Amino acid sequence: MATIPRVVRDLIEAFERLPGIGPKSAQRLTYHLLHAPKEEAEMLATAAIALKEKTVLCQTCFNISETDPCEIDQDGSRDRTLIAIVEDPLDVLAMERANFKGLYHVLHGVISPLDNIGPEELYIKQLLPRLKSEEVIEIIVATNPTMEGEATAMYIERLIKPLGIKVTRIARGLPVGGDLEYADETTLRRALEGRKEY
Repeated sequence: MATIPRVVRDLIEAFERLPGIGPKSAQRLTYHLLHAPKEEAEMLATAAIALKEKTVLCQTCFNISETDPCEIDQDGSRDRTLIAIVEDPLDVLAMERANFKGLYHVLHGVISPLDNIGPEELYIKQLLPRLKSEEVIEIIVATNPTMEGEATAMYIERLIKPLGIKVTRIARGLPVGGDLEYADETTLRRALEGRKEY
């Protein structure tokens, strides 16, 4: 059996630790870099180091940024009466693609007792001072429709409702282009409950 040089094995193992990268993908990436020009490997290494050195968490919304406060929080054209609560920074990108014009609050996870993640491990309590100092009218809870996302949404709703601020949840249901016959019962039930008049 052929042996793999230690440096190659080390890079494969490093790639495997990344989410969504399995052993085969890690090997493909490693061998791509092995045969790529040295400049490409240096560019990747430089970008990875810059990512760690030049990014910060915005202390207002806890999104990843190069500035504190982030560009979104500095943007005077945003609707400051509306805050969407999302699980992670990738959700901010998704909301921006949907043309959301309010502000954000990034939790960096969800409540998950099985993983020993409670409200204290998330950026939930940091939201409360914002609600008192800004003129927020509505909070949109945009956590994923998983058990953990639902538990987190319920926790946030119970925390904020007594403050007299409207708390809404993003609608859930059938995806555009989906077929009814392939929808599970829960998805179809939520689609029916969330129906709107034409």
